[in-house]
Amino acid sequence: MSLPSDQGWAAPFDHPFYPPLPAHYREVRFQYVFFQADPAGVARLLPEPLEPSPDGQCVAIGIEVPFCTSYGSFREAVVEQKCRFRGREGWYCSHVWHDGPAGIAAGREIYGTPKIFAALEVGFSGRTMFTRAAMGEMPVITLSSTMEEPVAPEVMPGLSPSWRLKLIPRADRPGPALKQLIDTAPAVENFRAHACFRGRGVVKLEASPLCDVTCLQPVAYGDAFYLEASFSEAFARIEHDYLAGE
Repeated sequence: MSLPSDQGWAAPFDHPFYPPLPAHYREVRFQYVFFQADPAGVARLLPEPLEPSPDGQCVAIGIEVPFCTSYGSFREAVVEQKCRFRGREGWYCSHVWHDGPAGIAAGREIYGTPKIFAALEVGFSGRTMFTRAAMGEMPVITLSSTMEEPVAPEVMPGLSPSWRLKLIPRADRPGPALKQLIDTAPAVENFRAHACFRGRGVVKLEASPLCDVTCLQPVAYGDAFYLEASFSEAFARIEHDYLAGE
């Protein structure tokens, strides 16, 4: 049977590269290192009309996913920047280094998550968790954080709204065929935290010809957190459609 004109999920339509939502995650391990950067450096990574927060707040995140129903196991390193959109404060995700091909395709095509293929190493040394991402054998980001004090997950700073830029190029000429600002915070469902700790952390950003985010070099650090949780990931929300003017 052919594909009806009003239906479809992903290509190839008869056997999609990744399954429809929701995706279910079990016992995912996160580390968050909050830090401050130069707001001018933050502005370089934000799409209009987002504006950097005057305090230059950013967060680096390391993630180890041992089990996901849709994408298997994978690892990630992430950087997000605090910003404003239409008077609202939120966070923009500018880069995600990821080592699983299905997760890259799904993240970019569904939500606009800026996932790029990289070599990832995530591990533990005593009470320290570390994440390292490299592209072309050149390091791009390294973060490490300690687990010192058990805390309730609500103690962690909120990262909502969680904005992404969904951008798909035209096939017939330069320019976007689709350009939307997406809030992925509503996509997280059935969240269950298993453990949460506060500690200290550091972030090292290194220049690379393949991906350079050294404009976010930390000038001061906030708290770091370790979180272990299970959750589902479903549909997000379109905050702004650039091409429709909404």
